[in-house]
Amino acid sequence: MYVHTPAVVTHAVEDEVFVVRVSGSLDHDSAPLLEEACALAKDSGAPRTVLDLSLADFADSTVLHVLLTAQRAHDRQERELILAGPFHDVIRRLFDVTGTDAYFTLADNVPSALEG
Repeated sequence: MYVHTPAVVTHAVEDEVFVVRVSGSLDHDSAPLLEEACALAKDSGAPRTVLDLSLADFADSTVLHVLLTAQRAHDRQERELILAGPFHDVIRRLFDVTGTDAYFTLADNVPSALEG
């Protein structure tokens, strides 16, 4: 049974890496929070963005669209975007079912994503 938990999105710069941390359930209503953080990452000029999804317990197609848009923006700027886990089964399934797991750079955890 799915239990909706409020989404929280924060961001900070750590060692020249723009880090976005997400917790809770990401859906149509909370996707703008992630979209705003991704826009800040794009505008930050940091060479790498790490998106920590380890505490996210749900993401839908709206969120996937935000992530794909962020990936394209980073590609255009020749900057790196890394999605960090460990990923909740629901989020891993979203990537697997849509075939987008190959489109993103996925890291097992934040420390490995920060190392690049």
